[in-house]
Order: sequence, then C-alpha cells, then structure tokens
Amino acid sequence: MAQTRQAIQARIKSVDSTKKITKAMQLVASSKLTKQKQIMEQNREYASALEEMLMMVLRSAKKNSIYLNSDKTKPSYVFVIASDMGLCGGYNANIFKKIQSDLKAEDQIVMIGSRGLAWIKNRNYTVVDQLCDLNEDSMYPALSSKMEEALHLYEKQDISSIKILYTHYKNTLTFVPTLQTILPVSKPLKEENKLEPEMIFEPGKQEMLADMIPMAMKSVLFSKFLESKTSEQASRRMAMESATDNANELQDALELAFNQARQAAITQEITEIVGGANALG
Repeated sequence: MAQTRQAIQARIKSVDSTKKITKAMQLVASSKLTKQKQIMEQNREYASALEEMLMMVLRSAKKNSIYLNSDKTKPSYVFVIASDMGLCGGYNANIFKKIQSDLKAEDQIVMIGSRGLAWIKNRNYTVVDQLCDLNEDSMYPALSSKMEEALHLYEKQDISSIKILYTHYKNTLTFVPTLQTILPVSKPLKEENKLEPEMIFEPGKQEMLADMIPMAMKSVLFSKFLESKTSEQASRRMAMESATDNANELQDALELAFNQARQAAITQEITEIVGGANALG
C-alpha cells in the first residue's frame, strides 16, 4: 500500500509540473493573440479599402478580361496556410481535412508552415514551393514574391485559378478553414436603380486593372496569412486552457485516490494493532 501511495504522489507531482507548463503556454498564447489580432485588424482596414477600389474598376472592365475568365481544364494554384508550431488543438488537422476534401492531386500547392509540409510530403499532392518560419520582417516580401510567380503563371494561362486555403477568424472561440478563389475575380453586379458616377480612368481601365490586380492579390494573401496566424494563436490558447483544466481534474482525482489509500493504510494498521492486543490478552 505504501508503494501505491508513493506512485500516486509521484503522479501528482508530474501532473502539477505539466499544469504549470500548460498554464504558462496559455498565458503566452493569450498575449500573442492580443498582438496578432491588433495587427490583423489594422491590415483589414487597408485591404478593405483596396478591395472597394478594385470592385469599382471591375464594374467597367471588359467581359473578356483575363482576370475575369480562365481555362478551367488547367490545375489551380493554391496557397495553403498551416502552422510552424504544434500544440494548437485541431488547427492544422482541420486544414488537412480541407486539403483532402477540396484539392486535387494535380493542383499546384505552395505550403506555408512546417507542420503542413511535414504532413503533405508523403502524400499524393503536387507541392511546388514552401515557406516556413516566416518572421515579421520576411513574411510580406516572401508572400509577395510567391504571389508574383502565381500571377505570372496565371497570365500565361498555365493555371486556371489562384486560391488560398486559410483559417477564417470569427472570434476567439470560432475559426473556420476556408478555401477562397481570388483569381479569376467575380465581376460585381450593379445595383438596380442606383446611379453610378461617371469615372475617368488614367491611363485607362485595362491598364489600371493590370496594376491593381497584383497589388490587391498580394494584399489579400497577406491579409489571409495574418488571419490564419490569429486563428492559430486563438486555437493554441484554447488547447492550453483545456489542457490546464484537464490537469486540474486529474490532480483532484489523484489526490482523492492518495487520501483513500492513506486512510486504508491507517485503518489496516489500527486493525493489526487491535488484533495483536487481543491476541496478547
């Protein structure tokens, strides 16, 4: 019985050490989430204004524009955003499920995140490039460079579309894996009975569209990357909070088991003493 109590006590110490680690990671993730969310919201204002301007230009673009149409027989070019670190709950697993359900083997994939690269490298998918461990200084230039390559392939009509598989951030408890097609873009419909102001484009509509599309596409990719990183930190905070709660429950159960074992040992000792006294009497 003494050995059993020692084993339970050792487990209690182990669980307590694990709880301290998960609690610390939860606090770190909460701090990073606050910072990442602020960056995401600041970028969202710029991306929204740029998208509004793009829609304004698209209303008067030609129907046969390459940015509005594509050859659907060609493969898609997909940016997949996963994480570089683990311990973030179902964040990566949900992205992987989306890959399996929505992407084809011939689609050209740029995998962003080392966890995603480790998962996909032994599976039947076409990975044309990878981006891992991006820091604050290198993330936009790296993403921008890959988007330029994707746009070059699109303009040559080697691919049918450009897509982004990311995790949409709704709130601190809800984040949804989403596959968004960013090229070709859908031409917005004019609202009925709404007078559109006459616009003068300089140097011209098509030239402006050709300049704005790359700028907008880079902005969209960067925006989705920031949104995914915010979702990752929120998911990690939730996972660590859940792990801490589970550790507390396990510790309570072990302490109860330890007390029961100690009481059983005391009862047995009292029984042995009384039995010995009766034998002597």
